[in-house]
Amino acid sequence: MARTTTALRLLLPAFLLGAIIAISFLEAPLKFLAPGVTIPIGLGIGRLVFTALNVLAGVVLIVLTVVSLRARAGRATLGILGSIWFVYLIEVAVIRPVLNQRSDLVIAGLAAAGTNWAHYAYIVADVTLVGLLIALIVVTVRKVLPRDVR
Repeated sequence: MARTTTALRLLLPAFLLGAIIAISFLEAPLKFLAPGVTIPIGLGIGRLVFTALNVLAGVVLIVLTVVSLRARAGRATLGILGSIWFVYLIEVAVIRPVLNQRSDLVIAGLAAAGTNWAHYAYIVADVTLVGLLIALIVVTVRKVLPRDVR
């Protein structure tokens, strides 16, 4: 059981890190460069993809939290995990609703496409999540590896 717990504590944040990088920093900007993808279509696709990413992140964070608590992870791990939860909840509860409202207007043709504060806030939140996930992986690896390997 300890090996499974350790594996999950390493793999889950790495998986989520990869998903955020792939979707937020690759898929999101590139979809608008594809031939025939209009702003409304790109926004519709983006909403679906980011909703899926948020659900995935929520599930990963729940499992990671349970595993970390069962493993009696240290204060550093739990502090970083709490910070990840905080940023995630800000994204989902504060930033995403603003982005969804704006994309509804653009898709309906009632507003001009463009960026607003929520786009920048989401980027800052994702960059913060990337940094926190890397920190979590580093802290976990340092706990797991024998001292002579570090």
